[in-house]
Amino acid sequence: MNRKVTVVGGAGNVGATVARCIADKQLADVVIVDIADQKAAGIALDILEACPITGSDSRVIGGSDYAQTANSDVVVITSGVPRKPGMSRDDLLNVNFGIMKAVTEQVIKYSPNAIIIPVANPLDAMCQAVYRLSGFPRERVIGMAGVLDSARMRTFIAMELNVSVDSVHAFVLGGHGDTMVPLPRYSTVAGIPITELLSEERIKAICERTANGGAEITKLVGTSAWYAPGAAAAEMVEIILKDTKKIVPCSVFLQGEYGITDLFVGVPVKLGARGVEQIIEIKLTADEQAALNKSAGAVKELTDVIGV
Repeated sequence: MNRKVTVVGGAGNVGATVARCIADKQLADVVIVDIADQKAAGIALDILEACPITGSDSRVIGGSDYAQTANSDVVVITSGVPRKPGMSRDDLLNVNFGIMKAVTEQVIKYSPNAIIIPVANPLDAMCQAVYRLSGFPRERVIGMAGVLDSARMRTFIAMELNVSVDSVHAFVLGGHGDTMVPLPRYSTVAGIPITELLSEERIKAICERTANGGAEITKLVGTSAWYAPGAAAAEMVEIILKDTKKIVPCSVFLQGEYGITDLFVGVPVKLGARGVEQIIEIKLTADEQAALNKSAGAVKELTDVIGV
């Protein structure tokens, strides 16, 4: 195989999940990079030894040497301090900003043409940090947020209605945090808006559970979620490498879209081989736009703190 995906922070739970998903699907060769070099090498070897079982010929290596990552097509940055119970995503701001600085320097040195997918929290602010630090065009820095948030919302809708998740589509916009904006009008089951299938009370409960989805896992497990975030990042990698032009919600740098300028916020995006190929603008009600503006304001507070 000649495509290469680097997972930075791959010795962590989210990174290891991303690496395994990519290798399982034989999407690319995988390089796991982590300051815990022995653990990174061990996880890479473990995934590699699973490949004969899953029928994959992906090559998987790991360590702390960024030279191994040279000429990666996609770099997924999962590095960062995970949430602990009682912590908000915003509590992680300054610690993870420092990590983004160190990682981005290495990424642009070895893979100047890569597409970068940041995953660390607070997600939108970390995306903006990577964007500013890398100097990459906005099409090549894409935050993993909406894919995860929409998957959570799809899960809860399917549970509520006792239907297959394959029949459920959901859109969640805004910042990846408590101010995210689930859109029931654009969330459907077999094409039918959930506003015609569920009461306002149940829809509100689903929206609230979606917004608190990460905190719910953290409370139960004692740390951040990893299976769903890892699978969400891997799906973005798959869309990009296969150039499928799938439309998914991602955190991208807006320049006037939705009335928001110079800020990373989650919106519907067509992904392809070049990264962001189109930002899809949908019509919002006054209340929905106000909620999106509020969410963008929360992101801007964080980017102002770190000066990006």
